[in-house]
Amino acid sequence: MNKIIDKKMLSENVAQLIVEAPQIAKKRKAGHFVIVRVDEKGERIPLTISSADVEKGTITLILQKVGVSSSKIASLNAGDYLHDVVGPLGKATHIEKFGTVLCCGGGVGVAPLLPIVQAMKAAGNKVISVLAARNKELIILEDEIRKSSDEVIIMTDDGSYGKQGVVTVGMEEAIAKEKIDFCMVIGPAIMMKFASMTTKKYEIPTYASLNTIMVDGTGMCGACRVSIDGKTKFVCVDGPEFDAHKVDWSEMMMRMGAYKAEEKEAFDKYLQTTK
Repeated sequence: MNKIIDKKMLSENVAQLIVEAPQIAKKRKAGHFVIVRVDEKGERIPLTISSADVEKGTITLILQKVGVSSSKIASLNAGDYLHDVVGPLGKATHIEKFGTVLCCGGGVGVAPLLPIVQAMKAAGNKVISVLAARNKELIILEDEIRKSSDEVIIMTDDGSYGKQGVVTVGMEEAIAKEKIDFCMVIGPAIMMKFASMTTKKYEIPTYASLNTIMVDGTGMCGACRVSIDGKTKFVCVDGPEFDAHKVDWSEMMMRMGAYKAEEKEAFDKYLQTTK
């Protein structure tokens, strides 16, 4: 059982939880994630560790309410408990001094992007961050991103904040101004696909953090398998970060939609119980 120390809503559907997990806090690095269950019968879902406080023995998790499990977790408050939190899992982000690094986050994808931005800056890189969302209310962690970025470009679909347009518009702006040596993209699959298409035009090495369906998180179930350069890989143990130019995005998005009908049915039933 892991106690929730603090809870804050970053937007209407995005929750930030500070969770007691001292052993995970000691070992986590940028790119690591945990598998969480809200209760004994709960679904296992992966959540990236946005930050950690070793002295306090806590990790910060940020999640968006999209289904039953995420909604149940987001409804918890300080003093409540998560049934279990397992990690850190996955491979840590490869950090080195590339030169100028372009870090792009879409929506709640900014949460896992934050520790990477911080690590890239600490390694001596110039960091340009592009944050994108549908509107101003959905831009999260802007202040934290700014602290470790040399420049921040904000893009919103409706133009309510920053500049109007999608993430690739902001990327093109940054690429036009100077040579980009490396790019990291995290967000919805469709966003990462088009972001990788953008950098491929300019032959910019690009990695993406994949958000596939995941069950056990240790490579046993195969639910998270993806095709990378024609070879089968497991996001939980081989990733979650891969060369974005080698990802079979069409296959990945098809597999992510495999349980849409069941997820909708379960969520509709859950909403009935909360009325």
